[in-house]
Amino acid sequence: MMKKYMKIALKEAMKAEKHGDVPIGAVIVRNSKIIAKGHNKKEKKQMVTRHAEIEAVEKACKKLKTWHLEDCEIYTTVEPCVMCYGAIEQARIKKIIYGVENDKFGYFSKNNDYNNSKIQSGVLRDDCKKIIQKFFLKKRG
Repeated sequence: MMKKYMKIALKEAMKAEKHGDVPIGAVIVRNSKIIAKGHNKKEKKQMVTRHAEIEAVEKACKKLKTWHLEDCEIYTTVEPCVMCYGAIEQARIKKIIYGVENDKFGYFSKNNDYNNSKIQSGVLRDDCKKIIQKFFLKKRG
């Protein structure tokens, strides 16, 4: 079954290539049924977040009317980047199957030293912490 879903992800990747995007495709499956498909549209939409995995996650959430995708799995032709992995993790997808490693931007690859950003933490830490704590205290009691 894995090969079947990956072949569908490859077809999605070909769609991306047709409009000048990096050919990456993704498929989300639940109970052996395809829920959503996506392909890169970063160049087409001129939007940095239009990766295949993000497209597929958004479509799956819309179709299932929930962001809880814990009973789904995602097939993607290339190892997810940190942004896509974050979306997959936030959606609580428990299984990720990918075709090829992404040595430059892949989340799981050992060679993911691509952080060019300067990072500083702790700015108004207490205020930032309080607003989150207050929200979850109200929400969860």
